[in-house]
Amino acid sequence: MGIYDRDYERSAYNDQPGYHFSGQMSMTVKLVIVTVIVYVLQLVFRGNDPNEASWFTSLFCLHKDWFLQPWRVFQLLTYGFLHTPWSMWHIVGNMFTLWMFGRSVEQRYGSQEFLVFYLSAIVFAALCWTISEALLPGEAVMLGASGGVVAVVLLFVFCYPHVTIYLMMVFPVPAWVLGVILVAGDMFGAISRYGNVAFTAHLGGALFAFLYYRYQWRLMDWAPTNFKMPSFKRKPPLRVHRPPTDEEDKNEKRLNELLEKVSAVGQDNLTARERRELQQLSRHYQQKRR
Repeated sequence: MGIYDRDYERSAYNDQPGYHFSGQMSMTVKLVIVTVIVYVLQLVFRGNDPNEASWFTSLFCLHKDWFLQPWRVFQLLTYGFLHTPWSMWHIVGNMFTLWMFGRSVEQRYGSQEFLVFYLSAIVFAALCWTISEALLPGEAVMLGASGGVVAVVLLFVFCYPHVTIYLMMVFPVPAWVLGVILVAGDMFGAISRYGNVAFTAHLGGALFAFLYYRYQWRLMDWAPTNFKMPSFKRKPPLRVHRPPTDEEDKNEKRLNELLEKVSAVGQDNLTARERRELQQLSRHYQQKRR
């Protein structure tokens, strides 16, 4: 089995720079697609009154008093896949940012770990927002992926603080400057309660990213030992099996060792020699499958 057969490394190594549309879809792109599908459903069930949420949006967005009806606990996650159905800028901004920064974070930590991190950040941000709103009068609801997206952006900043990025696609700055701007802006917004934005959820996502990076959490390590993410890939056709040679056994054993190390500590922690080995062995097994 080659490196490109593994969920967390199918797209991690590619000899050709730029954008590629072949191979397995990344988890980042899958999350964007799922969110867009949910948004389409919101549009389908949208009514004529911008001030009145549809039954679909109302059911799955997060209500500040959800804990009074514990069966609504699912809203701690589902709100993160909803967006304002009367303005495309909400979903476009969130998904573009997720796509821009999520790919690098996913490549560093692996697809499964990235997925669990993103979903956990959404829930953590929801809990922070709930606590901040619980003691305030009136009703409040929240929807949007911003809590999870901010967590992804801040984790990128922690991992690559000196990488140059372009604010508003124009001004080159190191990534840590973006992190400071985001956190400072959200803190000001949370204190002043400016606009109709859940700033405390953003801060919750930023806090989750900090804790994750600071204490080197690996959320997949907390899953049961026999836990495995579901796969919906089409099963390959049957093939004639030939017993492997001793050399093939040695190569596959070494490849598995390298892939397990990537899964455990991320590809950035491989030595230059291990990277070369991984690429060579992966190409070898890819050629065998053709």
